[in-house]
Amino acid sequence: MEARKGSTKVIAKAQRGGSREAIVDAAERLFLARGFASVSMDELAAAAGVARRTLYNQFASKEEIFREMLLRVSRQLEHAFPPGIETQGDVEDVLRLIARMIVDLHKNREYLGFLRMVVADARQFPWIAKEFAAVMDPQTERLTRYLAHLTALGILDCPNPTLAAHQFMGILNEFSLWPLMIGRERALASEEEMVEEALRMFLQRYCSPRRQLVPGRGSEVPRRSRRPASQS
Repeated sequence: MEARKGSTKVIAKAQRGGSREAIVDAAERLFLARGFASVSMDELAAAAGVARRTLYNQFASKEEIFREMLLRVSRQLEHAFPPGIETQGDVEDVLRLIARMIVDLHKNREYLGFLRMVVADARQFPWIAKEFAAVMDPQTERLTRYLAHLTALGILDCPNPTLAAHQFMGILNEFSLWPLMIGRERALASEEEMVEEALRMFLQRYCSPRRQLVPGRGSEVPRRSRRPASQS
């Protein structure tokens, strides 16, 4: 009898979890297709294939469902940028790895659709943009801390590591993210070209005057000091 009760509880819990996932899946489809404001809770229940009562047992409002979607995005980011990537080689290797992860994230249809929804609905619902930024900012802060650390070591020369981090991501976003955001079928250059050119531009600007990184070779050589021409 006790075993049967335990089994029943497990099944009920799995069913509740399945309903919750079905609701969030339906919300992603409807919110991305029509916008946050245009979808009602009744429509979400119908799309998820659950009763209205079940929907409200799981989520009290659309805002709660949106926050559950944000948790999914957060998990995607954690998967895309796992802990420890800052130790995966020298500065060129690490920045190349980060750049490739950013470009791969841009190719994720679910992430791209969610970002389109945030942009479209943020004007009417400013809290959407604020809470999305709260999910994204920790990853930017990781890159900022990494650049600040390399600056302290004399490897890079980033007077403003926050600005430098946004510049690095901005180079990639311009050619990898925004063309897809406005409906282009592909980015404006190959993935390899985008990554390598972003890396080259960034290191040429922020490499420490005491060092010179050679993009593509994975090495560092001292910069030659410029000596004034001898006068005869």
